[in-house]
Amino acid sequence: MDETDRKLLKTLQRNAQMTAQDLGEHLNLSASQAGRRRQRLEEQGYIRAYAARLDPARLGLQVQAFVQVQMESQSPESARAFLRLVNLRSEITSVWTLTGNSDYLMRVYCTDLGALNVLIHEVLLPHPSVARVQSQIVLDHVKQDTPLPTDHG
Repeated sequence: MDETDRKLLKTLQRNAQMTAQDLGEHLNLSASQAGRRRQRLEEQGYIRAYAARLDPARLGLQVQAFVQVQMESQSPESARAFLRLVNLRSEITSVWTLTGNSDYLMRVYCTDLGALNVLIHEVLLPHPSVARVQSQIVLDHVKQDTPLPTDHG
C-alpha cells in the first residue's frame, strides 16, 4: 500500500459515493487508475463494505446506551447461546469482547428508556448465560465516529 492508496482510503471514508472520476481528480489520477486502485483495495479486503450513516433521532431512536455483560460461564456453549440472542436483537448494533470485569460491551439504540429497560430486564438478564448487566446511557455524542487513521507506516 502506497501513499496514494492511503489517500484514497481516507477520502472514501469521508465520502464513499465518490465516482472514479471524482476520486481521480482528488488524487491526481485518471478515473480508470482511481477505479482500479479502489477495486484492488476492495479485493484485498481493505474496504469491507459501503454503508449509509443514518440519524438515530430521525428514526425515533432517542436512547443510545453502552451495555456491559458479565457471563455466568465462560464455556463455548454459553458464549454461542448468548451471541445467538444478541444477533437476533436489532437494537444491539455493535458487540465487542473485552478484558477486565465484563465479557462483552454492546452499543444499543432504543426508542426510549422503557425499551432499554425491557432489553435489559426481560431479554438480557433472564438469559441463563448472563450473570450481570451494567448500562451507561449516552447523554451526548460529542465526537462522531471518525475515519480510521490511514497515515501510519
